[in-house]
Amino acid sequence: MDRRKVLIIDDEIDLCHLLKSYFLRKNYEVYLSHTLEQGLSFLKTLQPDIIFLDNNLPDGVGWSIAPQIASELPETHINLISAFHPAMPAMPREAKFTLIEKPISLADLDKQFANGAIQA
Repeated sequence: MDRRKVLIIDDEIDLCHLLKSYFLRKNYEVYLSHTLEQGLSFLKTLQPDIIFLDNNLPDGVGWSIAPQIASELPETHINLISAFHPAMPAMPREAKFTLIEKPISLADLDKQFANGAIQA
């Protein structure tokens, strides 16, 4: 059985490593991208089960591509993350997504697992 995959697109290195450690303990394959361009490149080859997508990236606005990702990968759960309160993108009605405000709490991620929003 293939391990589930998580893609983290965020330019905050420490946060990426924290999330990577968390998901490795849950037996996920973890992929990190610190730019929007690299994250989009990963999406061409990966079919991640979960994406963490930051809004403010060095080369673009991450949330601007969230509706397209949701349309192309309808089974992927997208976590829109930001330290600010930007306007929510117009997501497709069937999209699986959660808004997570930074700083991210691992206890909140545990709650998402318990609620079934994220699946182990």
